[in-house]
Amino acid sequence: MYEKLLAAVDHSKASKHVLGAARDLASVSGGEVWVVHLREREIMPRAGLIASESTDEAQAQVDSAVEELTRAGIKAHGVVRSTVYGHAAREIVEDAKNLDVGVIIVGSRGRGDLAGLVLGSTAHKVIHLADRPVLVVR
Repeated sequence: MYEKLLAAVDHSKASKHVLGAARDLASVSGGEVWVVHLREREIMPRAGLIASESTDEAQAQVDSAVEELTRAGIKAHGVVRSTVYGHAAREIVEDAKNLDVGVIIVGSRGRGDLAGLVLGSTAHKVIHLADRPVLVVR
């Protein structure tokens, strides 16, 4: 089924569900999971869009996710890096290509259509950019 899975996490409540779905799919398929967290940064911090988390906080979240998956008997890897604000979806899709994963798992915060249109939805963008299956959970 899926030998490699990419689970994109952030600090939303949906990340718990992303990890659960990754765990369940990997358990069934015997696959391994890459837990990816992208810290979005503004090119010009004066615009007010500065990442509210430290590198250590981001790494701790990913390490915890990898440990949780490992305890469940899943081979897991963690990736944390920074990207420009608004480019997370492109980076997630690029990681999926580079890692040759069979499925991308992302969370949805459940914003309505109008809010998603105005604010942009990483999950929505991943669906449109991806060349492989995307599982959206919430």
